[in-house]
Amino acid sequence: MKIAILMGGISSEREISLKSGEGIYSSIDKEKYDVVKVIIDDKKDIFKKLTPDIDFAFLALHGKFGEDGCVQSILEAMDIPYSGCGPLSSGMCMDKNITKKLLRDSNIPTADWTVVKSIDQINYKKIDDIGYPVFIKPNSGGSSVATFLISSKEEVKNAVSEVLKVDEFAMIEKYIPGGEYTSFVLNGEVFPTISIKSNSDFFDFTSKYSTTNGAIEEVVYLEKELQDKINQISKTCWDIFNCKAYVRIDIIISNNTPYVLELNTLPGMTQTSLIPRSALAKKMEFSELIDKIIEYSLN
Repeated sequence: MKIAILMGGISSEREISLKSGEGIYSSIDKEKYDVVKVIIDDKKDIFKKLTPDIDFAFLALHGKFGEDGCVQSILEAMDIPYSGCGPLSSGMCMDKNITKKLLRDSNIPTADWTVVKSIDQINYKKIDDIGYPVFIKPNSGGSSVATFLISSKEEVKNAVSEVLKVDEFAMIEKYIPGGEYTSFVLNGEVFPTISIKSNSDFFDFTSKYSTTNGAIEEVVYLEKELQDKINQISKTCWDIFNCKAYVRIDIIISNNTPYVLELNTLPGMTQTSLIPRSALAKKMEFSELIDKIIEYSLN
């Protein structure tokens, strides 16, 4: 089987995507697969660089034109199987506003929020009702790019302005104090939970990708009732978003209640990324995890 690892892309997360792609390439079983790297620099590269002999596309893309369902739709039109969720699931999970509406309608706790697409749409009364501090971030972004923790009305306008430079919509979301966790689901099975302890106010871009002063990420085994809550929420998310192969669910636990922040349909895939850490806790090496993702994506 000839596998193309799609990496790079046109989003603000391009450099992270390149790291994920290299991580997959270095660990995939090259005795089992014929593997090529395909670096996406332009949308048209999907058509130009995928040769007719490609049997499967392993997506290491992040952000827009990667996680939003566009690439998935193109690959389906080209009859090329690919890793991860389909176009509709990818699009819903990429749009945090849609994600949170579905979570709320499914009675899954999530922080209160509002979205704006211009400075003029900022409703300070609504933000007062949500309560400071708030996060202001891209509605369809990832990797904590252009994400701001705002504690006063005076800071809102500038933060929204910065977010709108990278996204069509800015999300203004209530800050939920608590511990940060992530739950990895592979083919419907919930894997061990990862705790994230950042050295900054929150798990920002620097914390995620710094090699020196980032964050402490470790597998945790929580008290049974709380772990059961997380596992059930993870399974419900898998079902309501019709996920396929794998997904990562980011959570804040506050006062013993798990609040879902977002779903990542194409999470980071280096040796030290969160989901390989979770898989390793079940004795699943990175190369085997890649194997399983391919297997479940094809099925």
